[in-house]
Amino acid sequence: MRPPLRIAVLESDTPLDNTRAKYGGYGGVFEALLWASAKQLNQPDKIDPSSGLEISKWDVVNDDKYPSLEDIDAVLITGSKHNSFDDIPWINRLVEYTSKILAQDRVRIIGVCFGHQIIGRAMGVKVGPNEGGWEVAVHSMDLTDKGKELFGLEKLRLQQMHRDIVHYCPPGLTLLGSSPVCQVQGMYSPGRFISVQGHPEFTKDIVAEILEKRREAGIFPSGVYENGIANVGSEHDGVTVGTAFLRFLIEG
Repeated sequence: MRPPLRIAVLESDTPLDNTRAKYGGYGGVFEALLWASAKQLNQPDKIDPSSGLEISKWDVVNDDKYPSLEDIDAVLITGSKHNSFDDIPWINRLVEYTSKILAQDRVRIIGVCFGHQIIGRAMGVKVGPNEGGWEVAVHSMDLTDKGKELFGLEKLRLQQMHRDIVHYCPPGLTLLGSSPVCQVQGMYSPGRFISVQGHPEFTKDIVAEILEKRREAGIFPSGVYENGIANVGSEHDGVTVGTAFLRFLIEG
């Protein structure tokens, strides 16, 4: 039997009250996704669905500690309400740590939303606000040939919650998909990283809570909340993406 796959979740934000009460931090949200994905993967010789994952959680916003690369097999960078392009100490440390991982060839990276953008920034790609505005709740995206291969779908539906984007996919990397609002919905580099702009880990309840909180705070322009609430319960492919993440970690 293979030893557990050691995944360090870098928590780049703290969930809202209801989500935190159910899952703890965002590491708990991803833990739920990854175990569900291990079950759907159904390859117990590669990842035992009850014991094949060893998930550690690291608060990179409030704590200066990061996992040693010798002690892990992969890093997963979560989403965040913070701006990936800000020049502030904890985000700069995260970009430096990501660059360190990208410079070696054993530990792999998964990036989700903010984490997707941090990978882009670490590679020198422009990240920042999207002139197309917000993309929230479940949206469909077109997949490239590689995206179709990795996710096993013709189109991909994911929960979204972002206004910032990776502005282009740089040479040498593979674009995974695009939507009308966001041209870089995912990037891939074999043996190095896989990233998505959407949130495979988000459930209807998690997104609805964020939508309500941001509506109350007056963050959304007119119509964004209403469209989001209308689509928040739509079917999405989160566990399928989580399964693709695990395949990437064990196969390449």
